[in-house]
Amino acid sequence: MQFKNPDILYFLALLIIPILVHLFQLQKFTKIAFTNVAFLQKIIQQNRKSSRIKKWLLLGVRILLFSAILFAFSQPYIGQKKAGNQEEYFLYLDTSTSLNSKGEKGNLLKVAIQDIIENTSDKNNYTLQTNSEYYPRISKSELKNILQKVKTTPKKLEISSILLKIDKLNYNNSNALSKSILISDFQDTYENEFTNVTQPISLIKLARATQNNVSIDSVYVASTSMDKINLKGVIKNQGVKKNNLPIRLYNDQKLISKQTFSIEKNGTYTVNFNIDKSANFLGKIQITSNDTFLFDNTFNFTLNLAEKMNVLSIGKTTNFLSKIYTKKEFIYKHHPPEKINFNAIQQQQLIILNSLKNISPSLQSSLVAFSKKGGSIVIIPDNNLAINSYRSFLKKITKGHLDSKTKKLLKITDINFEHPFFKSVFYKQVQNFQYPNSQYYFPTSFVNSNNLISYENDEGFIKKVTTNNGNLFWIAADLDSKNSNFINSPLVVPVFYNFAQLSLQPSKLYYSLGVENKIDIKTSLQKDEILSLNNRNNTFIPRQYHTQNKVILTTLENPEMAGFYSVTKKKDTLKTLAYNIPKAESSLVFLNTERLAKNNKNISTSDSIKDFLREINEKSEVHWLWKWFLALAIVSLLLEILILKFFKS
Repeated sequence: MQFKNPDILYFLALLIIPILVHLFQLQKFTKIAFTNVAFLQKIIQQNRKSSRIKKWLLLGVRILLFSAILFAFSQPYIGQKKAGNQEEYFLYLDTSTSLNSKGEKGNLLKVAIQDIIENTSDKNNYTLQTNSEYYPRISKSELKNILQKVKTTPKKLEISSILLKIDKLNYNNSNALSKSILISDFQDTYENEFTNVTQPISLIKLARATQNNVSIDSVYVASTSMDKINLKGVIKNQGVKKNNLPIRLYNDQKLISKQTFSIEKNGTYTVNFNIDKSANFLGKIQITSNDTFLFDNTFNFTLNLAEKMNVLSIGKTTNFLSKIYTKKEFIYKHHPPEKINFNAIQQQQLIILNSLKNISPSLQSSLVAFSKKGGSIVIIPDNNLAINSYRSFLKKITKGHLDSKTKKLLKITDINFEHPFFKSVFYKQVQNFQYPNSQYYFPTSFVNSNNLISYENDEGFIKKVTTNNGNLFWIAADLDSKNSNFINSPLVVPVFYNFAQLSLQPSKLYYSLGVENKIDIKTSLQKDEILSLNNRNNTFIPRQYHTQNKVILTTLENPEMAGFYSVTKKKDTLKTLAYNIPKAESSLVFLNTERLAKNNKNISTSDSIKDFLREINEKSEVHWLWKWFLALAIVSLLLEILILKFFKS
């Protein structure tokens, strides 16, 4: 039993006063002489005895009366929490797309929201965390209003960040959180996320009605011909074998192909589509399957015409560059050093300085401006270069040092296979190819550089240097046939091709919602111009950075819905992008919360929001006892009246 006003109980000490008065009260009796006192003596003894009993009864009843009154004013109660204090609850509600599925009582997220609203107490404060929003210290009414507007989101929130927030709240609050409750399906979440749980938490796991799901996992272009594209879609099955499932391919709203397929238990299936090449293909693959998740039965992708990149070579005339930078994919131009069109420099994505003996001050200024806007530069030094001119230029765009020419025949032996530059170039690490070589080279030391290809002495033959906004590629030797046979090596094509590809990243077939995507758009913006993304329902302005003849878009929080989004500049559509819900949301692998609770004393688990919240409400409910003590005081008063009226002394 606890007391809301325990200080009043100190007045119980005053009850000693009537007790002392009673014990020390001396009543004097008057003696009267009679002739025959035998009978009178007996009457006096009986009256004196009954009078004492009456006084003791009155004393006891009055002490009980005043004690009951004091206890009533101290407001006693029975309960686990301190009366008058609001409890603090932390609620994490998983709002990921996977919760938009059917449970035994209906949609998992909607049922969870309804259970929270109906079974939380009005007397407490709540801190609500969803996958996209955070609401600290809100009342029950505020909680209800927020939950009624909650929608699913593709954004995923790491369990570790939630636990860190719980620890921070407990550290900052003078009163520790009464309960930390995590409500989720705990999809594809592993136990190591909970290894550092230091505060008590409760996990409520939401279960689905079915555990079978077919999803479209990915789409890719397998091959292309002059007029056809071979497209492949990977279908993933979780659960029992499925037979004769319909699958359709659309270009926007037009049906292109229709097939059926069967897929084995927990297996994968690859479906083939042969489509005509077109300017812009807004692809949508749909399968018909009534399973756990419906959002993964549609997959969006786009096939945009490949954008031609502008490549400019300045310096010596060479044949190998024009053979690599073909008209089909590139707009390749060459300017001799005496006929440089400086106005054309700022229109390029890649500039190659091919065996220039001297980099003039005017060319240096143009190249520095080009680099600051995000342009990529490849430098192939001349055997007889003016080293001070090169050092002056390199000093303006990066930090490092260029050494004098070293005469030494070296083989070019090492390829940095792990570098993203060579992604998709090699299927395996090649060890036994015929090594090219060079007779002269220029050693360098750059800050923020990586060796892409190295000599046998570990000196970098091709280095990638990250400048403020762009990239610099340094080739240590002149590629003239008298000095090096590198242009006859199989490496020359993928290396120079990737120099250009890294200057303007082509758009992907599709992007995922809820993750950071960087997209290069080939365009130039005037002052105050911006690019926007829009579809039929909404328009938003993504984060964007204007570099050399391209704009780098970054999407993360937006868009929120899967579908097609047009990149527009004013009223012109530059490109169409396709977004899909992340494939991780289709997983039917879940955390074993019961085993986790057995192994961690700070973790408890439940499978019902309603039962769990009702249980903690009952435990925290305060049962007031002051009414009983007030009733006892009234009963004591009635007893005193009865004793005074009917007890004869």
